[in-house]
Amino acid sequence: MSTSDPILRDGLSDNFWEHKSLTRMSPQEWEAICDGCGKCCLNKIEDEDSGAVSLTRVACRLFDDTSCRCAQYKNRHQFVSECIILTPSNIGLHAYWLPKTCAYLLLWQKKTLPEWHPLRTGTPESVHQAGISIQYQTIPEFEVAEDEWEEHLIEDGQ
Repeated sequence: MSTSDPILRDGLSDNFWEHKSLTRMSPQEWEAICDGCGKCCLNKIEDEDSGAVSLTRVACRLFDDTSCRCAQYKNRHQFVSECIILTPSNIGLHAYWLPKTCAYLLLWQKKTLPEWHPLRTGTPESVHQAGISIQYQTIPEFEVAEDEWEEHLIEDGQ
């Protein structure tokens, strides 16, 4: 993997996600499943009637849209207490708001990783090259009032 990738993917078994359930993955394998799209760091709007969740271009204040990573990943709860830590045991509770392209969601749904996923391509840049990530497309949440988030919905949603 690229040295610019903050996710340690070196030394993992080839195609481990195809023969290992989410609940049996090591912490390193679990972290490696993240494709680096950044969509989980977008603020979302949930329709009260239908329960449908829409993504906005309004990103968490800790999100760096150049790297598509949390700028304070290890300490994020010190700054954003409501940040959700996705785990194999709670993914079912949070699946409804995950983007359709999310690798965690796909594996939870018993699907496989897409061809552009960094574990398949060997480079973290592939998610950006495929146009899946939100790199350079976000607005920091401190620049947009919450009641204006609807003006920044991502058309293709999830």
